[in-house]
Amino acid sequence: MEEICRMEVMVGPSGKRRWSDEYKGQVVAETLVPGATVNEVARRHDLRPNHLSSWRRLAKDGKLPVPYLAGAEFASVIFEPPAPAPQESVMSSVEIVSGDVVIRLDPATPAARVAEIVRALGAL
Repeated sequence: MEEICRMEVMVGPSGKRRWSDEYKGQVVAETLVPGATVNEVARRHDLRPNHLSSWRRLAKDGKLPVPYLAGAEFASVIFEPPAPAPQESVMSSVEIVSGDVVIRLDPATPAARVAEIVRALGAL
């Protein structure tokens, strides 16, 4: 495993430490080596495991670049074409048939209104 030669930690006015994206990516890469654990890598770098876990999440979401590290294992990436969108049936109108009566409604008619009409026809 490669060692990080230079670590740059910036301390702001509030006393909070800040790390560069390069450093975060390097530490995340160390967690990808078989047998490494987040707790062990965090302890080695004097970090809290929850910080390291959030950096791993950023890397997983593609928001933090992770350099190649010998021995690190990444998940394989498979590109597939997107599935075709299902075809929606186009309805020209809603028809309510009751005996000899046929009522045609716009397909955008709210379901509650259609139900009112059906109830009214049932009352006849």
